[in-house]
Amino acid sequence: MKHAKRLQSLMLGLAILAAGIPAWAADTAAGTYAAATGGTGGPVAGQINLQPPATQIATEIYSLHNWMMIVCLVIFFAVFGVMFYSIFKHRKSLGHKPATFHESTAVEIAWTVVPFLIVIGMALPATRTVVGMKDTSNADITIKATGMQWKWGYDYLKGEGEGISFLSNLSTPRSQVGAPGFEPTEKRGDNYLMEVDNEIVVPVKKKIRVVTTANDVIHSWSIPAFGVKQDAIPGFVRDTWFRAEHTGTYRGYCSELCGKEHAFMPIVVKVVTDAEYTAWVDGKKKEMAALADDPNKTWTIDELKTKGEKVYTTNCVVCHQANGKGVPGAFAPLDGSEVVNGPKAEQINVLLHGKKSGKYSAEMPGWKQLSDTDIAAVITYTRNSWSNKAAENIVQPAEVVAARK
Repeated sequence: MKHAKRLQSLMLGLAILAAGIPAWAADTAAGTYAAATGGTGGPVAGQINLQPPATQIATEIYSLHNWMMIVCLVIFFAVFGVMFYSIFKHRKSLGHKPATFHESTAVEIAWTVVPFLIVIGMALPATRTVVGMKDTSNADITIKATGMQWKWGYDYLKGEGEGISFLSNLSTPRSQVGAPGFEPTEKRGDNYLMEVDNEIVVPVKKKIRVVTTANDVIHSWSIPAFGVKQDAIPGFVRDTWFRAEHTGTYRGYCSELCGKEHAFMPIVVKVVTDAEYTAWVDGKKKEMAALADDPNKTWTIDELKTKGEKVYTTNCVVCHQANGKGVPGAFAPLDGSEVVNGPKAEQINVLLHGKKSGKYSAEMPGWKQLSDTDIAAVITYTRNSWSNKAAENIVQPAEVVAARK
């Protein structure tokens, strides 16, 4: 009985200790988060525990982690303590003889009920946290994160900043990374492999929903300080959320093995005040507007297809139809068209100058009034839509500029 009371006191003290650890972590994370993580916003050398939590969910995960570790340690020491004590104090060399009993109802009830209560005690708080992690409703801002080999694409879908879209690439110079058989030629910085050219920017204390998907293989969007890890799977849409309680920079990685440059697609989230976020949104939209009509910009095929679909819906769908089949006898089909699937120079010429083939009653007018970017985008869209599989499947704005001359 005396030993049982001591064990109960020990477990109570450890429980109080476990409950207090997240509070210490939250205090450490308060204010400038970078100060709590050695100035990196991510993992630090010699770290032996989870990163300081920056969200309520992460704090709960931190607490559960410590609580369950303590429970496991108590069970470990209790079981093996009894085992080693019995072996040492009741060994044959001291003259002890083994007991001859076979069944004990009390023991069987105890080793059934006690583990059951332990499991329930661990499962209830864990279940509450898991349910909270899945509640993505009533988000202030929704961002789509698209994993691709080997970078992330971000689209702000809802809330302040809607319409913002950009790619986020590793910004650590290759001269710091080196290559197989070649040593790096430049000293590695503090944020080696944890820095990007375009950070995600969000306001503090706002619920941010992150919708994940992928273009090629399975990736995983993960920020340890937020308690967030969500797989991005091609053909599927998954979601998660976070609400950062402190301003600062938070760093994570793609945490799903996705190819030879898996280690080179970090995730960086910058949490700012409401005023700073509004200023960032205004600046980003102006930057995007300036780039939208810059004929010297090199676009990816996905960017052109996305923009081209909008141009097609606005200007072309009435005649050529949403399915690209056109109107028999009146408007030419684009699905399966020889012009669309042939050399791109001919299609650029048709868009700029129009065409009267005689096969259809309606004449294809020229669309010189469209910007070079719009023409390049809509041509790229038609060459990659429906059943079309053009060999020359992408047109850059610069090519349209050259064709105008």
